[in-house]
Amino acid sequence: MNFVIIKHPCFYFLRVPMKCLIIAAGKGTRMAEKGRPKPLIPLLGLPLIERVILTARNAGIDEFYVVTGYRGEEVRAFLDELSRRRRLRITHIINDEWEKGNGVSVLKAREALKGEFILLMADHIVDEEIIREVSRLTPPPAGVIAGVDYRVDSNRFVDLRDVTKVYAVDGRLRATGKEIQDYNGYDTGVFYCSASIFDAIERSITESGDETLSGGINVLAGEGRVIAFDIGGRFWIDVDTTMSLKRAEEYLLGMLRKPSDGPVSRYLNRPLSIRITRHLVNMDITPNQITSFSFIVSLLSAALFFIPNYLYLLLGSILAQVSSIIDGCDGEVARLKFSESNFGKWFDAVLDRYADALMLFGLTYHSFLNGSVVNLIAGFLAIIGSFMNSYTADKYDGLMSRLQMGRRFRIGRDVRVFLIFLGGVANQTLVALSTIAILMNAETIRRVLLCYVKRDVAFS
Repeated sequence: MNFVIIKHPCFYFLRVPMKCLIIAAGKGTRMAEKGRPKPLIPLLGLPLIERVILTARNAGIDEFYVVTGYRGEEVRAFLDELSRRRRLRITHIINDEWEKGNGVSVLKAREALKGEFILLMADHIVDEEIIREVSRLTPPPAGVIAGVDYRVDSNRFVDLRDVTKVYAVDGRLRATGKEIQDYNGYDTGVFYCSASIFDAIERSITESGDETLSGGINVLAGEGRVIAFDIGGRFWIDVDTTMSLKRAEEYLLGMLRKPSDGPVSRYLNRPLSIRITRHLVNMDITPNQITSFSFIVSLLSAALFFIPNYLYLLLGSILAQVSSIIDGCDGEVARLKFSESNFGKWFDAVLDRYADALMLFGLTYHSFLNGSVVNLIAGFLAIIGSFMNSYTADKYDGLMSRLQMGRRFRIGRDVRVFLIFLGGVANQTLVALSTIAILMNAETIRRVLLCYVKRDVAFS
């Protein structure tokens, strides 16, 4: 048996790798107009199956077994490339009988999977927390855990014409299927299985001719061996139609909004950056390249501020705001394409500090040419306040997260760049610098006082 070595500051320990079986053998008739095998249909820059695999990896899955059938060579070729690119362990399982029910696809994995495993669908996009929490549980002896959504009246992502319904009582599944009339939940397509699932599917085929996974689950459910795990309000969607693909896209884009967004980001920058990101994810461009481009735009903005002419001041101010909007796209693309990295976050923060300093220095110089030493003092205080505001942001945001604050009061980079934009457009550079100086320093003092009051939490 293979083991994963987990590093800890004080010791190492071994963990049995979690395995995952993904069914990707079907034809996907209702999405045939897309012209690709269904697992390879893109959702915001990533094929469905890649998004499923990377979601599961984030949830702690180590090994993947993918059952392919319809146009399997194309899917397997993609998975081989994905395995190399993302350093994933992917084993192919071929289902030559893919036209039969999806239970047959599960049976094809019998020889490859001897112990417990997570079972997912290649066309179900789910919150990674569902997979993580299910995998922390223990299936009943010779049984299964099924992720169940009890929001039968409020989940707008469910297609009632196609969803697999379930009936559960006291945390145990009693029945499942697309045609059952008495139901109180939906099958999310997330299961934690023991090897008993294989025998159950065989019994379903032999006894009733039902070749579906639901048939096997019903066999176990009839014996009280299926635990119904309540997913709560977490997201999942079966991407089975063009409409459901669009709904999944809209949800994922909406999730790019962050509780730490300041007022300008929340109501101006983020709505615009998300529209840009919607197109960027389909391009061969990395988050760090977007970060660098945003920085170049801010450099052009700062350079224009050094020219003593209102037209250049106006253009520089517009570029400053453009750079602020684009600056949100790097993180959005990284999250949507599972390419976030600690270096990327740090690199973005470093370039932001340079951009802020150069733009404020340029605006201060422009203001001084038409003013006095007061303009220099205002610019100096604006630069100090901006840097201290940025320095305290990490500790403040961490405190807000520990306190489980949702939307929070926050004055940060989005506000100061927007004030640069307004000051330049209105040709009121001294007013802009003075406002930035007051707001940034006041916000820093507020954060320090709050962290002092909540120091047991902030510095724990």
